[in-house]
Amino acid sequence: MNGYLRHKVMHALWAMLLLIVAGCSSTKYVPEGDYLLDEVNVHVDNKEVKSADLNMFIRQQPNTKWFNLIKTQLYIYNMSGRDTTKWVNRALRRVGDAPVIFSEDDTERSRQEVEKAVRNLGYMGAVAQTETKTKGKKIGLSYNVKTGRAYKVRSIHYDIPDTTIWNYMQQDSASTLLQEGMNMDINVLDNERTRITSLLQQNGYFRFNKEYITYSADTTRNTYLIDLTMHLEPYRVSTDSVQVNHPQYYVNQVHFHTDYNVLESEVGEVLEEDSMVYKGYPMTYRGKPFIRPRVLVGNQRLQKGELYNGDAVQQTYQNFNRLPVMRYTNIRFEETQRNDSSLLDAYIQLTKNKLRSISFEVEGTNSAGDLGAAAAVSLSNRNLFRGSETLTLRLRGAYEAVSGLQGDYRNESYTELSAEASLNFPRILFPFLSHGFVNRIQANTLFELRYNYQLRPEFTRIIASTGWSYQWAFKQQRLRHRIELLDVNYLYMPWIHPDFYERYLEQEDNYIVRYNYEDRLIVRTGYTFIYNSRGASMASNIFNGTSYTLRANIEAAGNWLYGLAKLTNMHKNKDGEYTILDIPFAQYIKADFDFAKNIAIDNRNSIAYHLAFGIAVPYGNAKMIPFEKRYFAGGANSVRGWSVRSLGPGSFPGDGNFMNQTGDLKMEGSLEYRSNLFWKLAGAIFVDAGNVWTLRNYESQPGGQFRFNKFYKQIALAYGIGFRIDLGFFILRFDGGMKAINPAFEKGRDRYPIFHPRFSRDFAFHFAVGYPF
Repeated sequence: MNGYLRHKVMHALWAMLLLIVAGCSSTKYVPEGDYLLDEVNVHVDNKEVKSADLNMFIRQQPNTKWFNLIKTQLYIYNMSGRDTTKWVNRALRRVGDAPVIFSEDDTERSRQEVEKAVRNLGYMGAVAQTETKTKGKKIGLSYNVKTGRAYKVRSIHYDIPDTTIWNYMQQDSASTLLQEGMNMDINVLDNERTRITSLLQQNGYFRFNKEYITYSADTTRNTYLIDLTMHLEPYRVSTDSVQVNHPQYYVNQVHFHTDYNVLESEVGEVLEEDSMVYKGYPMTYRGKPFIRPRVLVGNQRLQKGELYNGDAVQQTYQNFNRLPVMRYTNIRFEETQRNDSSLLDAYIQLTKNKLRSISFEVEGTNSAGDLGAAAAVSLSNRNLFRGSETLTLRLRGAYEAVSGLQGDYRNESYTELSAEASLNFPRILFPFLSHGFVNRIQANTLFELRYNYQLRPEFTRIIASTGWSYQWAFKQQRLRHRIELLDVNYLYMPWIHPDFYERYLEQEDNYIVRYNYEDRLIVRTGYTFIYNSRGASMASNIFNGTSYTLRANIEAAGNWLYGLAKLTNMHKNKDGEYTILDIPFAQYIKADFDFAKNIAIDNRNSIAYHLAFGIAVPYGNAKMIPFEKRYFAGGANSVRGWSVRSLGPGSFPGDGNFMNQTGDLKMEGSLEYRSNLFWKLAGAIFVDAGNVWTLRNYESQPGGQFRFNKFYKQIALAYGIGFRIDLGFFILRFDGGMKAINPAFEKGRDRYPIFHPRFSRDFAFHFAVGYPF
């Protein structure tokens, strides 16, 4: 009966939605004599010119559609009444979008812009025309572009009287964007001006800008060939001064001004300051310097006596801006003249950040299977040793109720207490590295200590760990590296309830569970690299353009301990594992690969897909991967038709123990259509596929082993819809997934819930922070 009522309610809701959409005319608020701009298209008769690239020049676009299907916001606006004094009508209009009224003036300006854009691509005879079709009070608009024949560059000449600049251009001629036979593309010509300007600014030309570079073009009558000449305009201090060659500037002196205050500078207030000279660098400060002089010198890239370099200036900005102790950085230059040399004095002005901070966090949890709450407090010191080293201390406590326990337990709650300490150095602490390499990278060295205490009705578990790692990236920040030089984890089980031990751990066929409830030592090293095509410009907003991310990781544990055990003939336990102080250690190798790409359709819609593969192989001193390192499927970032850790491995349907629903091999893929709906709300329609498998045949996981002739039949499939709220600094995500193909069944109706859906059985809701990939 409940299922019947649920279906009736769902049908009623859909019917109401259809009635609302049908009942709201899209032209309700279109004035008489005007038209609703219903559709805009761009048609080009040349495959070399993409219509999508011309959309940015069109001033009027129709009302937005959710998922490019329904003008939901227009319908919401039209649901409002005409009486704007009522709060309901005002609210509907704020949420919705007013109808876009067709404008002949905007259309004509757009036509001119489109025509100009195509001509700039080298099609100087291009013509753009508009065509409209009306239906009732709606109008469809088309821009039809005929490009004509492209003008080609027949020859390239250079008029560069400054021999020094000409030599720099010749040395970098392989990077030129100008080629004989290319289209006479104005955009390429301008990009070449920018490239040359950047080249010269790296070689001392502090005052140079691209306006000093011009072009002239000669055409032969009745041909489409152009003789192109690049000109260099001479340098003038003022309009009345004599033309001279462009001056090259050398760095004269680099000054450091710490404790710089922007407000004091603006009002002209001067406070008493102390000064010192460190390795030839003058420094001013107030009272005791808050940062060591060595750190200041080590992060600046301007070298006295060398040519001014714009890249060195930007790298200096980046280096100081990434120091937690710095709030603001500014570099000011003053020109000086010595004999015939043009010199620059650089003043690096630094404003310090708050040295100490405290923060509090409150969060919802679901670690033990039921909802709970957690609170944490963090204390940070951003300048521990006066070198912008950050010490962070964090205490966290969590509590959850535990339901559905089978056994005689005194309490039914889960308590977790943890303490963490981390020390982050904003530089790489490692010997034998070349000075040039250190200067090219932006690196961090991180030391960590962690202690985690878990008290459940069935057992008490303690996890103590320590880590030593390096992270670095080059100045483009597209490729990031992380090396975990040493990561030690000690899992200790001081107490296990007798009923839990008898029920789950004494059974010989329950090896997986028993393995993960024993004391264990994990000593591992790992390497991770992440490549993001947007680099430092990466933002949370997914509608910023096409981009992709590639992530790969490899880690190994127990190898050097195993070698030591072999050499020293260490003691073995009853399972044949070498032990240290009667504690067995894990040994495995694990590799992960993850690729995600976002393809922008327009500024509101995109398609994103994700592929992931991972494998973990135990060997030597272990027959199994520790639970924390095994793979699982299902959840907010996996196959979303299943709840977390409820899918697989293989065709294993599960036995109520989430530890048995893990594997050694993972394959997953996802496809999402993402759409920016309105305000901060975005939506997505998605399809997920994947599963996990074991490499060995475990009795407690029947059907879970990977086999080449069966694995493709065990790939789960899910589909669903999601909504995301972009709050800028983080994103709230709400996804609802439905099972489509369930590998727990080999055949029949239950295997294909896409054709025979049952909401109570096949639906999973997920709440998460951030995008799934």
